[in-house]
Amino acid sequence: MQSIILKPLYHRGQKCIGIYFEKNGLIQSLIQKAAGARWSKSNSCWYVPCTGENYLHLKSALENKAELEIAELKKFLLEKKKNNLVQFSSSPIKAVVKTEIKKDKVALSKSSGFVNYPHTLSKENRDALQQFNRHLVLKSYSKSTIRTYDNEFRQFLQTIKDKPADSFSVPRLKDYLQYCFNTLHLSEATLHSRINALKFYYEQVLGKEKFFWEIPRPKKPLQLPRFFNQDEIVAILKATSNLKHKVMLMLAYSGGLRVSEVVAIKTANIDSKRMCILIENAKGKKDRMVTLSPVLLVMLREYWNTYKPLPKGYLFSGQNAGEPYSTRSLQLVLNAAKQKAGILKPGSVHALRHSFATHLLDKGTDVTMIMKLLGHNDIKTTLRYLHVTNRDMLQVVSPLDNLNLE
Repeated sequence: MQSIILKPLYHRGQKCIGIYFEKNGLIQSLIQKAAGARWSKSNSCWYVPCTGENYLHLKSALENKAELEIAELKKFLLEKKKNNLVQFSSSPIKAVVKTEIKKDKVALSKSSGFVNYPHTLSKENRDALQQFNRHLVLKSYSKSTIRTYDNEFRQFLQTIKDKPADSFSVPRLKDYLQYCFNTLHLSEATLHSRINALKFYYEQVLGKEKFFWEIPRPKKPLQLPRFFNQDEIVAILKATSNLKHKVMLMLAYSGGLRVSEVVAIKTANIDSKRMCILIENAKGKKDRMVTLSPVLLVMLREYWNTYKPLPKGYLFSGQNAGEPYSTRSLQLVLNAAKQKAGILKPGSVHALRHSFATHLLDKGTDVTMIMKLLGHNDIKTTLRYLHVTNRDMLQVVSPLDNLNLE
């Protein structure tokens, strides 16, 4: 049974319960639906406000599905018990929060125990984690990469506890990765991410001689890109009544944009004279140009007249001034449109990017041009779409059609 650690967390001026666990889609879905858990980028964990109600929701949702470790949370709440803020059951193992924790008048500092680094780590491994993050920042890795590597390395350090990370040999790392596969049942993709994080620590941070070639990597399954056909794209757009939402989805499909690229578009990036759109600082810190669809341009002008976006700001602003629209909100917009259109096929906003590439291939567009439009580094990445295009398959006659079944 998977172990989930609950810890006290101080986030955005509010006392919260930090939820730490190995990547697991089912667990993530349960804590989101049961207690409205949200993801904290700065702390690299899920969290909920620290209330008795939220604790009970978490406990109920995860019963028989995961084992809760609440030692640190219990210690913190016991300290608060002196002020009659919380009460516990008589159980010496699990503390049940019965009353909602009142907000402190004075915000707690990091010295109160609300720190970003796991309390269970030894001093040596806390220092290793700090060096690891500093090196990622100095290498100017993207926030997404830093967040992923940080989370994977933390999981490793939490497992080895007081054993110094810098003393691990190749055989011991192999044992750990075997434990990740056999006991934690991590997916191939997650194992690759964890190996990459460990490789970065030992070879980049510690400067050790390259030895990760000795550690075998799991073979990734060949998964075809998920995409919508053109009738489904039409149905999705027709089901989206909000002009802003419709333009964002049209932009994602017409240019093959990632969801992060859609929300990051600046008003000045739209060049109606040259009929192109500048995509700035995309994945891999690369700029690229994509075509501006005449149909999209008409919609953009209507959007401009209605919403009046700032000429030097984001084209699609979020709730707060000067901030971009939330990627999560755009994903929810697509899900709502799919549901309204009666489309059962799975697929996120990224499926619109896959649809863009697939439909261009179906119409005979050169694969190298599609590679350029998508911003791929390797042609092999673009060639995946050859497995889903029907351009050549339509010319193949099934042997079933040649049978005389009359």
